[in-house]
Amino acid sequence: MQIRADALGAQLAKGLRPIYTVHGDEPLLAQEAADAIRAAARAQGYSERKVYTVAGAHFDWGQVLGAAQAMSLFAERQFIEIRIPSGKPGKDGSEALQRYCEQLPEDVVTLVSLPRLDKTQLASAWFGALDNAGASIRVEAVERRALPQWIAQRLAAQGQRVADGEEGQRALAFFADRVEGNLLAAHQEIQKLALLHPPGTLTVEHIESAVLDVARYDVFKLSEAVLSGQVSRVLRMLDGLEAEGEAAVLVHWTLAEDIRALKRVRDAVDSGKPLPMALREARVWGPKERLFERIVPALHPRQLPELVEAAQICDGLVKGLRHPLWPQQPWEAIRRLALMLIAHTQGVPHNRSGRSPQLVLKP
Repeated sequence: MQIRADALGAQLAKGLRPIYTVHGDEPLLAQEAADAIRAAARAQGYSERKVYTVAGAHFDWGQVLGAAQAMSLFAERQFIEIRIPSGKPGKDGSEALQRYCEQLPEDVVTLVSLPRLDKTQLASAWFGALDNAGASIRVEAVERRALPQWIAQRLAAQGQRVADGEEGQRALAFFADRVEGNLLAAHQEIQKLALLHPPGTLTVEHIESAVLDVARYDVFKLSEAVLSGQVSRVLRMLDGLEAEGEAAVLVHWTLAEDIRALKRVRDAVDSGKPLPMALREARVWGPKERLFERIVPALHPRQLPELVEAAQICDGLVKGLRHPLWPQQPWEAIRRLALMLIAHTQGVPHNRSGRSPQLVLKP
């Protein structure tokens, strides 16, 4: 049975299930879900706790199977944790987990902790056994568009809120910009506000003076921001990636891959293929698929060669070559390429040749 992370508390209040499987790539939400399950188990008398961490191919699954069947020496009920950091229990582990689910006695509650799982892992026999025997909770990162609401909910839980209307939205947007991609730090900044200010309404000044810039940016999220035309966010993300020491080559490769994909899809559509088929063949899916569906039909046929040429020039710049018409610093060249891609894909008017206005960064 699958349970949303925000519905876990209500489910625990109704009664414990024999197995809980928490999986996902957001550490804060995974930790909170696991803590809630542990607390509910302790409250119902599962006081003896055993923890097993599956590390390497030679893990002894027999000890886990034996622990579930053994009578407790110290308590009537046991709480067993199985942590699989790799998300891959292996052949022996797969068989052991399925047997474990079949043989689990009533006086044992088990928590299985896993990282983010792909489609193959979610469809595996061992994960199906865990899900069928208990409850699985997927914890996912909070996307930037949902972050202001998430912050507002966390503030409300500690008796604080932002002002109504535009002022409050501006405060939440400022907060979200400073903590994007770093939910653990966001949680700490929210707790800091509870220490600094009493319950009630927080002003923009309260938040601006207290919240640190602890954002962490994902180079692949940069791609979605560029294709969405979010200029200020793109520039902020590029500044953050550069400050964090991200390789300029990787950032350029991400943008160049989007340009190549746009060209492949547009060429396929121009040759008569339906857009959905062209997207599948170009391996475009998820959030990018929706962005491509909007962008590709509006692209001028002569814009893509210009972008491809720009990506090639930028490739040389990040590898140490020079170009007389481009910034010589790799990150400045990447900023220009990102802005060019935004201009071409967000409906910036072009002349009859299909070329968009040249974008020049301020020195």
